[in-house]
Amino acid sequence: MSENASSAPQSRGPADHNVREQIVEAAEEHFSHYGYEKTTVSDLAKSIGFSKAYIYKFFDSKQAIGEAICAKTLSAIIVAVEEAVANAPTATEKFRRMFKSLVSTGVSLFFNDRKLYDIAAHSAGEGWPSARAYAQRIEQILMEVIREGRESGEFERKTPLDETVNAIFLVIQPYVNPLLLQYNLDLAEEAPVQLSNLVLRSLAP
Repeated sequence: MSENASSAPQSRGPADHNVREQIVEAAEEHFSHYGYEKTTVSDLAKSIGFSKAYIYKFFDSKQAIGEAICAKTLSAIIVAVEEAVANAPTATEKFRRMFKSLVSTGVSLFFNDRKLYDIAAHSAGEGWPSARAYAQRIEQILMEVIREGRESGEFERKTPLDETVNAIFLVIQPYVNPLLLQYNLDLAEEAPVQLSNLVLRSLAP
C-alpha cells in the first residue's frame, strides 16, 4: 500500500502534463474555428471526449485555458523580436529591427490566424497575466537596447533611462499592443520606419 502511495505522484506528473497539452490543443483548434467567446468548456470537453468536470481538474476556467494559448502566442512574438535584435550590429539597428519585427509578426498573426490574434487582443484588453508579461518583456528588451546605445555613444544620456524607455514605449504602443494594432493596420507598413526615425532623432546625442 505504501508502494502504491509513493508511486502515484510520480506517474501522475507526466500524465497530467499530457492531458493539459491535449486540452490546450483542442482549445486552440476550437478557438481558431469558432473564436474564444463562442467556445465553451463543454465544447472542448466533447471534442476531446472528457467530461467538463475532468477539464476543471486541470484548468479552473475557460480564461485559464485561454491564458495558456495566449502565453504561447505572445511568446512566439517575443522569440521573433529577440532573434531580430540579437542579429543587429548596433543599438540603432536593434531598435529598428525590434520595432519592425513587433509589427510584422503581429500583422502576420492577425491575417493568418485571426481567432488566435483575437485571444491575444482580448487578453490585452482584460489585462491578463500573459499580456502583462508580454508588455514587460518588450519594455525590458527596449531598455536593454537604449542602455547599449548610451554605452556605445549612439544615444544621449541626459534624460533618465526609465523616462526615455517609458516615452518610447508609449510611441510604439499602438503597434505593440494586439488590442490596438488591429486599429492601426493601415499604417503598419510605414509606421515602423517613420516612428523609428522620429525616436532615433530624439535619442541622438
